[in-house]
Amino acid sequence: MRKIIIYAIAGVTILWSNGCSSFLEESPRDRLVETNFYSSRKDAEAAVNAAYQQLGSIYNRLMYNLGELPTDVMKNGLGMPNTFLQDLEYLRHNASNTFVADMWNNNYAGIMKANAAINNIPRITMNAAVQQRLIAEAKFLRALYYFNLVRYFGDVPLITKLESISDATGPRIPKEEIYAQIIKDLTEVESVLPGRSEYGADDEGRATNGAAKILLGKVYVTQGDFASARTKLSEVVEHENEFGYGLHADYGANWNPATETGIEAVFYLEFKTPPLPANGEMGLAGPKYSVPGGSIGVNGSNEADIPTQELWDAFEPNDKRRGVNLRFEFTNMNTHKVVRSTIPLFGKYWIDGIAASNQCDINMHVLRYADALLLYAEALNEVGESEKAHAVLNRVRERAFGDASGNFSGLSKEQFRTRILDERRLEFPIEGHRWFDLVRTGTFVQRMRDHSAYEAGVAETNKTQIAQNLKEYMILMPIPQREIDLNPELKQNPGW
Repeated sequence: MRKIIIYAIAGVTILWSNGCSSFLEESPRDRLVETNFYSSRKDAEAAVNAAYQQLGSIYNRLMYNLGELPTDVMKNGLGMPNTFLQDLEYLRHNASNTFVADMWNNNYAGIMKANAAINNIPRITMNAAVQQRLIAEAKFLRALYYFNLVRYFGDVPLITKLESISDATGPRIPKEEIYAQIIKDLTEVESVLPGRSEYGADDEGRATNGAAKILLGKVYVTQGDFASARTKLSEVVEHENEFGYGLHADYGANWNPATETGIEAVFYLEFKTPPLPANGEMGLAGPKYSVPGGSIGVNGSNEADIPTQELWDAFEPNDKRRGVNLRFEFTNMNTHKVVRSTIPLFGKYWIDGIAASNQCDINMHVLRYADALLLYAEALNEVGESEKAHAVLNRVRERAFGDASGNFSGLSKEQFRTRILDERRLEFPIEGHRWFDLVRTGTFVQRMRDHSAYEAGVAETNKTQIAQNLKEYMILMPIPQREIDLNPELKQNPGW
């Protein structure tokens, strides 16, 4: 994804230097771009790369702040004094929470960039096949950004053009229409986007036909349309060799820079070492307060994002994923001795042997093939194909345990639903899926009540506050207050 990163930096400087501000703010740059910028293939590529660039503001950390901190997977460590993050952990967040506002703003900024590409690239005289592929990439990204918004906020403004500031205002559109637009975009591009093997080495990380089909299957599962999900996901899972997908034998290979772009990588954000963007999560999750002496000699390690005790306790001792996701032992860079943390810490994004956390180049997976398999198993169970559903689930389990010792059989439909949800918690911690999974399955409120009691009993007594703050309406995030202030047509979600 190096080319994407380089072009995107240039493109965002030209096109979208105000990308972190409210999407409702008008900028005269819009007019400059639309009248002067789009004239060559290079301009088209830069525009699409700018739409890719927006992924960094969402998936570097923001996605799992909102997707895992207000769940049973993640909590704030001593290195995180930010009040807004603490509010998310204890379910005290409100419409003024800056991270909720960032999720809204950054996804709409990505939509605006995608719209600019979709609406202007067609008028460029260039190779037709490349032109259609670039438009398809932009539509894939627009679908992904809208998928984030509709899951977090429900009804949201639907913007598919970029002509004037009036396009960025207006009322919230029913979520069914947002999903219809997402499905339309993904359906249009799944046969246009190249396969992963058709891209060159300089284009790693771009959207593929397999990624479009898997994302579309995920959309159907989220809607509860399991028949459509089963059909769409089968197009990939039942022909995975043709798409170049599979499971790594080693779960940890997904976060090894040497193998992370292999058969399990469907769509991901690629990180490099500085001066290119690096993965900041190593420093945020790395040890500090829980190790002897308060440091292991790694610059920038501050123990801000840590797992819940309940997550550690949920893993069976022989589940190989536990040692990848969570770890106690680290090497002190000053003494070169192995030291032990007093609590489990996240390990997915940690690299041993480097002295500065800002050198971490581990990728962030947006879609991983294990997600496709578990979604497919879930859909199969819901449409009555129980035996096949068990077999697909057990593929993921066998990788986790190294053999068939963790396999399931004979589960009822309801038992299988519970097992899939539990399995997703163990497979995807700190990948940004948990809040969505709990909400779409209707289990968020009860799960957080149970988590509050569990964590209060084994870790921190003040975790009873989670249940005290929990409200039924928290299955949606609040519409950011600043957006309501700027756009009188926006109405707040119930309860907030």
